[in-house]
Amino acid sequence: MASGILGKASLAASTNTTLYTVPAATTTTLNISVCNLGTSGTARIQLAASATGTPATTEYFEYNTVVYANQVLERTGIVVATGTNIVAFSDTPNVTVMVWGVEN
Repeated sequence: MASGILGKASLAASTNTTLYTVPAATTTTLNISVCNLGTSGTARIQLAASATGTPATTEYFEYNTVVYANQVLERTGIVVATGTNIVAFSDTPNVTVMVWGVEN
């Protein structure tokens, strides 16, 4: 059972990125932090708990949420089951995402 940082990435613009997949026979409680490193403008981000690396419309828990330059969006206490992928997307570069938590 892992704990701490479970996944992280610097997102490419307009590309789904799988940050973490819950291992077999495991449930994970996790937190997600999205940081817009840009110095101006906004980033529209999407976050999903998905069965695959390409989320269905019913799997998003953030969709086109605006994160302003030099700002952070955090979501905490997300409980996900075996095989679930945490997928992030940004419409611009210079966005980083970190997933941390505890596998049970």
